[in-house]
Amino acid sequence: MTDIPRPQLPYQLVATDLDGTLLRSDETVSERTRAALATATAAGAAHIVVTGRAVPWTRHILDDLGYQGIAVCGQGGQVYHAGERRLLTSVTLDRQVAALALAKVETETGPLFLAASRDGIDGQVLVGPGYRIQEGPLAASSFERPDEVWEAPINKLYLQHPTLGDDELAAIARTVAGDLVGVTMAGPGIVEMLPLGLTKATGLSLAARRLGVTAAQTIAFGDMPNDIPMFGWAGHGVAMANAHPELRAVADEITASNEDDGIAVLLETLFG
Repeated sequence: MTDIPRPQLPYQLVATDLDGTLLRSDETVSERTRAALATATAAGAAHIVVTGRAVPWTRHILDDLGYQGIAVCGQGGQVYHAGERRLLTSVTLDRQVAALALAKVETETGPLFLAASRDGIDGQVLVGPGYRIQEGPLAASSFERPDEVWEAPINKLYLQHPTLGDDELAAIARTVAGDLVGVTMAGPGIVEMLPLGLTKATGLSLAARRLGVTAAQTIAFGDMPNDIPMFGWAGHGVAMANAHPELRAVADEITASNEDDGIAVLLETLFG
């Protein structure tokens, strides 16, 4: 009896950002998108979440999805095995370098509002005076003394300015401190200071290697400038209709918005 060859998959790996991409504004994943992802994985593709959120702010979403595989969290700094509930890799921000970079930025902008993401699977987000945190299901801890930020290892700093817009603040930070740290804009009010060279592509490439998948076999979905390196690594980058103009400019394709099941729209075409 002759074996019938299985049809070749259009992509072996489906990489999705969370906020503004896989998640709707109410932080849920639609039934249509769940079904499209299930169809893709049943066909033999892997789905991997690639998010700027650190593990503690991602885990409840993975649990809701019944996600058991590898997720890339913390802007590429954390590779997390959801099924085993453990970190496979974790990259921290050098606190002395970060303090120097922050000082250089504040010389240009004046005082900034700060938050920091503690390292670890249960790391807290520390929020300083004036910092406007996004609404969500997980609480953050407040700090009053700036030196509290540096008392334990951190993954990244969050920066806000009382009057400057996100794009302007990120551009200034890159100009004056880009030789010390990475700077990215991950969403409204979310300008991040990261270890130099760290991007979503860093973590995604590590995870893909573990899965035995190449960049050319990967399709990636995103909505913000922090997804640009991931698009540069993946074989095909798809921006949501609601995406930031910088990401739309480098995307291979644009799908519907996160509210209109943009991921499902494309996956249904690719996987049937």
